[in-house]
Amino acid sequence: MFRARFPQYITAKSVAAVTLLGVGAYYAGSRLTPTANAKSNEPPKVFSGFGFTTLRLQSTKDVNHNTKRLVFEFPDQNAISGLSLTSALLTISRPEGRWFPVIRPYTPISDLNQKGQIELMVKKYPNGKASGHIHSLTPGDTLTFAAAIKGHAWTPNQSPQVYLIAGGAGITPIYQLAQGILNNPADKTKINLVFGVNTEQDLLLREELESFKKRFPGRFDYIYTVSHPEGQGQNNGFKKGYITEELLRDVVKVDGDTKIFVCGPPAMENSLVGSRFQPGILGRLGFMKGQIVKF
Repeated sequence: MFRARFPQYITAKSVAAVTLLGVGAYYAGSRLTPTANAKSNEPPKVFSGFGFTTLRLQSTKDVNHNTKRLVFEFPDQNAISGLSLTSALLTISRPEGRWFPVIRPYTPISDLNQKGQIELMVKKYPNGKASGHIHSLTPGDTLTFAAAIKGHAWTPNQSPQVYLIAGGAGITPIYQLAQGILNNPADKTKINLVFGVNTEQDLLLREELESFKKRFPGRFDYIYTVSHPEGQGQNNGFKKGYITEELLRDVVKVDGDTKIFVCGPPAMENSLVGSRFQPGILGRLGFMKGQIVKF
């Protein structure tokens, strides 16, 4: 969907290196060939290592006034992404009139083991060079992808309970993690999601999230909170307001094995996580530093 943010994993040097390599890959039209072990029955993996691949856009779908879902097809319809929880992909765009490509990370929203394709959800920002270019693509056009960016290394049953807090554009890595946990029969982790947005139109992936609650009763639950609703709020399936300490106090139960994942606008993250010298809301609720993961 939106541009993913993994600041703790991206350095200025790594971005510069990828940019320089991306220029060559873009103009050379290089393609990363899916790889597979010839001695096994494992499907080929498109993003199995460092490299570049150009994928064809299969379809697009408008979600709201500024967000699209885009499905890109793999050269081999039996291939899978090869990505692990939690990962994003660097996209290499060349907007009209620019000499050099623009590098931006985006988090896939499709099941990472889905064969033949991968799906992004991209929000178009007012002056977004990459998002504007991606929104201009039509089926049959192509987009170049670079190396994957790995986030928190999740393993099944790493924690018996996790809390996910997403704000607006932060829903994609949060959704990817929830989907990966719930789709793994070996993982019994319980999940509670708090999703805060500006308007009801911004409740992206709502249908998928509500499907999780029906499919996994007792394991997945959510609370939506909308800061500027058009209706009455609670009567429409969501609360009115922001993600506050008062709201979270009624949701979270802290113990030593609990983890909480946060992704959203900087102001929201700062309020929740705090700083080196000033504890945030999560600290006041009893979460230790090692229990908090910020995408």
